[in-house]
This record gives sequence, C-alpha cells and structure tokens, in this order.
Amino acid sequence: MAIASNKTLCFICKKEKITYPCRGCSKEFCLIHLTEHQQNLNEELNHIINDYDQFKQTINEQKQNPQDHLLIEQINQWERNSIEKIQQKAQQCRNIVIESSQTFIKETEMKFEDLSEQIKHIHGENEFNEIDLNYLTNQLIKITKELNDLSDISIKEGSQSFINEISIIFMKKPKFNKWKQNAITVVGGNEGGEGLNQLNWPKGIFIDKNKNIFIADHDNHRIVEWKYNAKEGQIIAGGNGQGNQMDQLSWPTDVIVDEQNHSIIIADNGNRRVIQWLNQTQQILIKNIHCFGLVMDKYGYVYVSDHKKNEVRRWKIGEYNNEGTVVAGGNGKGNRLNQLNYPTFIFVGEDQSVYVTDQDNHRVLKWRKDAKEGRIVAGGNGKGENLNQLSYPQGVIVDDLGQIYVGDLGNDRVMRWCEEKEEGEIVVGGNGRENQSNQFSRPSDLSFDNEGNLYVVDESNHRIQKFEII
Repeated sequence: MAIASNKTLCFICKKEKITYPCRGCSKEFCLIHLTEHQQNLNEELNHIINDYDQFKQTINEQKQNPQDHLLIEQINQWERNSIEKIQQKAQQCRNIVIESSQTFIKETEMKFEDLSEQIKHIHGENEFNEIDLNYLTNQLIKITKELNDLSDISIKEGSQSFINEISIIFMKKPKFNKWKQNAITVVGGNEGGEGLNQLNWPKGIFIDKNKNIFIADHDNHRIVEWKYNAKEGQIIAGGNGQGNQMDQLSWPTDVIVDEQNHSIIIADNGNRRVIQWLNQTQQILIKNIHCFGLVMDKYGYVYVSDHKKNEVRRWKIGEYNNEGTVVAGGNGKGNRLNQLNYPTFIFVGEDQSVYVTDQDNHRVLKWRKDAKEGRIVAGGNGKGENLNQLSYPQGVIVDDLGQIYVGDLGNDRVMRWCEEKEEGEIVVGGNGRENQSNQFSRPSDLSFDNEGNLYVVDESNHRIQKFEII
C-alpha cells in the first residue's frame, strides 16, 4: 500500500483526506480506516486458518482410521456370508481400497501442507489483501472437494452361480463445468491496431502453465506474448513487416510453445512454412505447407493441418526433414469420412486421437491413431444455427471427460458436444455479433488454463476473452 499524493474521499468516512489505496480491493482509505480495514483482513485470515486446521484434523482422522471406510464394511459383510476360499479375494480388495485411499490422502495432504506454508508466510509478512484471501479460500474448497471425491469408488459384483466375486472399480463421475457468461478482456480490446496494447485479427493462442498468453497476431504479422495480468504485450517473433525473411512473418495463424526448450513454433501461413524461434534464432522446420493449426502431444510429436491438401500430418521433433505421417484426411477435398474440406485448428488427445475442425464441412472429426477415416463428433448436419449444427467452426479443445468444445465462428458462440450426443449445447456467447462482454464477433481458437478458465479468441473484436469457471 503506497501513499497517495492528493486528497481524496475515504471509502469509509466519505471525508476528503490523504488516503491510502488498498491493492486488493482498489479502494481508498484514510489512515484511521486503513488500520481498521487491515484489522478486518486479519480477522478473515484467522477464519481461514481455523478452516485449514479443521481440514487437517479431518485428514489425520482418515489417516488414522482407514478401516472405517464404508466400502471396507461392505467387503467384511461379503466375507462373512461367503466360504473360506473367497477370504483371500476379500483381503485383496481391502488392500486396494486402503492403498488407493491412503495414496490420495497423502497427495491431498501434500497440497494442504503447501498451502499451510503459504498461509504462514502471508501471516508472518503481514502483507496480504482480498486477492490473497480469495485464493486461499478457493484452494481449500478445491482440496476439500478432492478429498470428498473419495466416495467415487464402488463394488462390482460378478454373477457366478457358486459365489459372487467382488472387485474394486473407480467411477469417473461426469462433471459439466460452467462459466460466467460475461467475459474479462485479458488481451487487446482496444480496437484493431499495431500498438502493444492492440491486436489485429488474432487467430491461434497458446497458454502456458503460468497463464502467459501467446497470440498469432494475424494481420500484424507477428507473435505477441501477454504476461499474466499485463496491460500490453511484447513482440517475440515477427513484427518487422510482412515478408519472408527469417525475422519476418506473413499472416501467422497459430503458435505453440515447446516448454521443454522454451522455443515457439509458428504456423507462418502466408510463407507456407512452419518456423521455430529459439533465443532470437530462427529455423524453418517444415517448408511448402499451407499450415494453419499446430499442436504438440505429450510424446513430442508436432501436428500440422494443411488447408490446401486437406490433411493433418505429424512429425517427431527433430525429424522434420521427412514428409511426416498423414494422421487425418489426405484423400482429397470432400465430405466423406476419410476426407476434409479446409481443416483449421486441431487437438490431440492422450491416446493420440486427432480432433480436426473441418471448417467448410461445418463439422469436427475425430481420427483415432492409425485410423483410415474419422468419425463426426460435432456438427455434420450442414451449415446452420441449430444445436446439432455448426457454421464455419474454428478452435477445438477436449476436456478430461472427452467433452468437445468448438469455436462456432459463424454463429458467434462456443459449443460443447459429448461424443455420443446428437446435438451440442451453448457454453458461452450466442447473444448476437457485437462487442459486449457476453458477445463475440467471429470466435475462433479456444484454450483452457490450469484452473479451467476458458479463453476465446474474439477475432474481429481484436481481443482475447476469459470466461471464469464457476
């Protein structure tokens, strides 16, 4: 908290005095009420500390009494009603429950201890605000929910005629996330332009583990990075006018960050090349490719969509001198299940399944690894605005439950599709083409951060919108 230079109204007493701003709530207080405000914050911190102590007691109780688990009693009852030869199976099942519960509790306890250290540090330094308190509260709620989710384990009985054998199964409980419908503009939003606080028809984005945002600033022929909570970006590639020199870009459409070597890989669409920037040194990785979308999987493969050849190819990092491997499309332009029509953004799942936005077919296809054709997982019912349709879809991402999110550019909305469903649902947007916080004008690429907040490239509003998870 810094001393203000002019007299302003105190938020509490409404009198004109020398005031001091609180960085947490952004309100101004006179000296007397600043002290009172700090005391209130101290009381809130003490409440949080008490909640943390109660949570620690809960963890200790579960550690000390693992046999109290409800499933253990069910196993014991089954054992008593069965004959001697199933006792070994019963003990095996007990061990699975105890081991999985204790492992999870240990992991949760480690998270809790880390947060406890943060509380001690904040309390000791005596420098904190509402932002810090909200963070601590949200983290406690999160790990409490994780601990309670231990109940997502059940018993599966067999159907043998002699005995009913049991085993332990873990159910993945579906959870349908929701987001606030009014977004926060985190990048741009200052009309189209080339200033460091502006974008000009952005396309693809990448968000790293620190919530820094990398943007393919398409019409400015550059890649910009906006640090978390920054008011303007910094140019990290291109920005030297449109061209094909090594320090220039032409209509870049997508960007990914290889966090292993801190390099960036760019779909330099206008120059028909994929280029890598590492410590201000440029290298062409792939030539003569009408690249649009980029993605990297956990095994170190880079996937590139080619909107002219209507295919997606895959390369191993460091092996770009070959032609790569076709993993989707590659059978000419068309609307059959083994064809694509102007593929744009792509997503790769844990099993290396490739999700492709098939823009001009108004659909998203999923190609399993080594498959000869894809399967429609969103759209595919012609161009339109019904819930079973898409209109020139762009960005695609898939969450941990396999739910597919699509930037529905022509309908100015983001849709969520479950693979087995006949239609999708509107997640955000769908309120007309304008620039209000609940509206889009040509939404394209999508991304999640590590907290589940949803980011949308609002293309012709020249901004990136962040929708906070509820």
